[in-house]
Amino acid sequence: MRYFEDFTAGQELPLAPHTVTRAEIVAFAAEFDPQPFHLDERAAADTLLGGLAASGWHTCALFMRMMYQGWLSDAASMGSPGVDTLKWLRPVRPGDTLSGRSIVLEVRASQSKPDRGFVRMRHEVTNAQGEMVMLAENPIMLARRSV
Repeated sequence: MRYFEDFTAGQELPLAPHTVTRAEIVAFAAEFDPQPFHLDERAAADTLLGGLAASGWHTCALFMRMMYQGWLSDAASMGSPGVDTLKWLRPVRPGDTLSGRSIVLEVRASQSKPDRGFVRMRHEVTNAQGEMVMLAENPIMLARRSV
């Protein structure tokens, strides 16, 4: 188990890879973001995206799973107070294999609650060509090993 004390600025943690399928793009869009460019290749062809692409919210959900499988499942996470930065930089297409990393930007012990600390992270999700498709920054609360 990784606790607050196990994180240091500059540390990089891997995101588990995930290959995105057309079926999951369409299924997510049908339920949560039913815009035509997430549902149908023909409708998507004439849009800014230039073809079928995952919803940005789907990319966020995939990122969360990739982070959990990559390193968060072994961390004493207490959740997060929110996301400060979220950018969708490139479309995620059927067949894309996503991977990436979480980079520790800052570690700070809580002033008011000695059982926890905050680890500020930058998360970079990339496709197989190494192009960044999503960028996020947020603090994560982690339990301290000893109080």
